[in-house]
Amino acid sequence: MLPEDALDRLVDGSNEIANLCRKNKVQQWEIVAMQSYGHQLDIEAGKISLAAGGGDGGYGIRVVEDGKFGYAHLVDLKSADKAIQQAMSIARISPSIKGFTLPSNQDAGEVKGLFDKKILSIGPEDLLEQADSILNEVSSLDKRAVVTGGGLGVSATAGVLTSSEGIDHHGITTSHGLGVQVSIDENDQLTSSWQGESSKKLIEVIPNCVAKSVEWAQKTRDPIKVDNGAEDLPVLMTSEGIGSLFSIVIPSAIRGERLARMESFWSGKQGHHVLAEDLTLIDNARMEGGISSSSRDGEGVPTQSQVIVESGKLVGSLWSTRDSAKLVAEGKIDKASTTGSASRGGHQSPPVTTCSNLQLTSSSKSNTVDELLERMDCGYIVNSVMGAHTANPTSGDFSVTTSSILRVEDGEVIGAIKQAGLSGNMAKALSKDVFLSDDVRVSGGSMHIPDILLMQALRVNPI
Repeated sequence: MLPEDALDRLVDGSNEIANLCRKNKVQQWEIVAMQSYGHQLDIEAGKISLAAGGGDGGYGIRVVEDGKFGYAHLVDLKSADKAIQQAMSIARISPSIKGFTLPSNQDAGEVKGLFDKKILSIGPEDLLEQADSILNEVSSLDKRAVVTGGGLGVSATAGVLTSSEGIDHHGITTSHGLGVQVSIDENDQLTSSWQGESSKKLIEVIPNCVAKSVEWAQKTRDPIKVDNGAEDLPVLMTSEGIGSLFSIVIPSAIRGERLARMESFWSGKQGHHVLAEDLTLIDNARMEGGISSSSRDGEGVPTQSQVIVESGKLVGSLWSTRDSAKLVAEGKIDKASTTGSASRGGHQSPPVTTCSNLQLTSSSKSNTVDELLERMDCGYIVNSVMGAHTANPTSGDFSVTTSSILRVEDGEVIGAIKQAGLSGNMAKALSKDVFLSDDVRVSGGSMHIPDILLMQALRVNPI
């Protein structure tokens, strides 16, 4: 899947661009090179609808002169000199950021589990075989169930980062992911559920997400009627249910720039309790096999496992080199420096500050689902939401809908609700009376969170 010389060609190309930067007397320069190859297929209406493969990649150049930076990207090395001139032209007309320089080289230890050689030998035929296995598994679990959407794919990415400050980093990462939308359409009643899984290693067996998708398509059938109207009640959100909201609201709230600009619901609360006292939030960029793990960030700075919230208190935040220099220069904060939290979406854009693998843990005893239901007494279980992207990361407010929701009374599930609105404030909901289950899963991209029982600040409105 990945040509054997892909990494070597990127290294040679980066060195060629670096020599041109020196020739043009660029004060500071940083070159990122990426090349990705992969195979994927889509599933629709119980059949494989599309199989595709290919590659993408190129080079990105960031130049910094007197605190000013410019960025340009290219695919063909023949246009490298032109791209350098373009980046320099942008830098000259950009505002200067006092103290902004590219990071110097520092030792960075290896992070394991980011590459699986087995994935390199996976071809379209292997994916077709895996897709057939998934379709058969769904049918065996419930003859009525059909995979109405989803797909699976594998990819390998060769990457290089080199700079005028001595950073020279390169390597190959792999990934394998799948997702299924399982539906049951019977007796004029359609129910469905989406579940997915991704890994840096080859997924060699059918993952649990396939069975969970069937299970929730079954659980939400034959809805009951609830006449109580909108209620402020506890809600047990599964990892999948809270993952999408969590990934929209929390990563934005812990960015240093937003905290300093008073654009986060946790602004001005350093050292104060922002979560329930037993909760700790960690941004772990060095997690073995983590989807967002790496030994260096998008600027070449060594990554770390950083505590953001400890025993409920806000103690950390995320910074990139540019953002930290900019906010100090503007006087928004007295001091700040990179936390190795810069990320790149590809070679076409400069790095931005973002989280890696967020882990939410509790010092209190974890709970089984039955224990959480007993504690809840009366409320709801929500497995997925629609409209999470509309959540407000500045206030923490959200208003979403769900058709994957169960009613709980006296600690027992009494049935599904056809549809409901769910609204509340994520910051308030997580601030007290929060209880975690003992089953941690990855959801919402790279959020490592369990099922969570939230007792505060949520309102459910059955439709």
